[in-house]
Amino acid sequence: MFSRMIRGLLARQWKKMLLISFTIGLGASLATAMLSVMLDVGDKINQELKTYGANIVVTPKQASVFKDLYELQGGSEQPDAYLREADVGKVKTIFWAFNIVDFAPYVRAEGTLADGSQVQVLGSWFNHHLSLPDGEELDAGINSLRSWWDITDGEWLDEKKGGKGRCMVGKDLAKQANIKVGDTVTVAGKGNSLRMQVTGIFDAGGDEDGQLFTFLSNAQALGGLQGKVGGIEVSALTTPDNELSEAAAKNPKGLSVKQYETWYCTAYASSICYQLMEAIPNAAASPVRQVAESEGTILEKTQLLMIMITILSMIGSALGICNLVTNSVMERSSEIGLMKAIGAQNRDVVGLVMTEILATAMVGGVAGFFLGMGFAQIIGHTVFSSSIAIRPMVIPIVAVAVLLITITGSLPAIRMLLQLKPTEVLHERV
Repeated sequence: MFSRMIRGLLARQWKKMLLISFTIGLGASLATAMLSVMLDVGDKINQELKTYGANIVVTPKQASVFKDLYELQGGSEQPDAYLREADVGKVKTIFWAFNIVDFAPYVRAEGTLADGSQVQVLGSWFNHHLSLPDGEELDAGINSLRSWWDITDGEWLDEKKGGKGRCMVGKDLAKQANIKVGDTVTVAGKGNSLRMQVTGIFDAGGDEDGQLFTFLSNAQALGGLQGKVGGIEVSALTTPDNELSEAAAKNPKGLSVKQYETWYCTAYASSICYQLMEAIPNAAASPVRQVAESEGTILEKTQLLMIMITILSMIGSALGICNLVTNSVMERSSEIGLMKAIGAQNRDVVGLVMTEILATAMVGGVAGFFLGMGFAQIIGHTVFSSSIAIRPMVIPIVAVAVLLITITGSLPAIRMLLQLKPTEVLHERV
């Protein structure tokens, strides 16, 4: 009898039930899309921000202490404080190795051009190929680490083309020394003198525009620094800092065992720095605060925006359901009054109406979930040029959200049902 009444209602009021299902489905689809993007947006945003450079710098311990004592900023290096080039690959051996997006060692050397002018030569890796002990093959270097540089003429240095007698110059140095792509420059240093062909002129928008960039071995030869590097720039996917990470950054040994395990096994910038110092001898690692803090702020604000949109969509759906269900109850007041007159209790009537609404909500929720996953993929490909991962935890969250908005939106109609009196309805006094 109960199921027959449900089928009869759906057959008679299918248009109104379709509107209720559509309203729920619309809210569920938006919630699904926003939650899916929110849960996946951390890595996406971090990947986008990684195109703007390193967020961790590894330097020799002596240089780090020297810098702290004298409050030096940027690229100042203490003489005779270097890391070993052979240890650079250990960056990819830490616990969070898969979060290391890119890295590049660097070394600075002072040189003199043929006209007698002084120039700072910076050597680094350019798409340098590495074969790690665990079998992983990768390319690392400033080609991708400094991808925002504008190559105004020529091209990037390419290690895969072979030959070491090449360099790139910043636009300011090129203008000052009248250097063009294809020219050969002679640079004299402490170690020896090198002749290098200019393959590109770049605009970095900073101090680099007055420097000469070349392969790491060239700068090492000029400075007599074979096998040494001044530091390592690391680009890593990190989790925004919180109180735990800030406390650990000051004193990891002050954490409890549980706190230490949580911190060590979370991709905070401070925990990655700590692991880099464990892996690389005589190293001090520190986050580039401006970059790390910007990443955390942008991520938090983006996630907050997603949550607000989800909440507002739920509220909108609940209001829509409230209007539709209340209207449906008002249209069926005579039928409900008759049911009460022949002995139906309030709980029976409420159970009947809620079963109808929840059955309709289930259909709308399922349809909205799949539609929302489609919206999430559209957002992913449009904004991040990649797909959004399907997170299983979205399913129960959306299911609970659909249940809550359905019940919340039905409360005014349930109240009306409880207050409805058969005598007034049947005598058309409502």
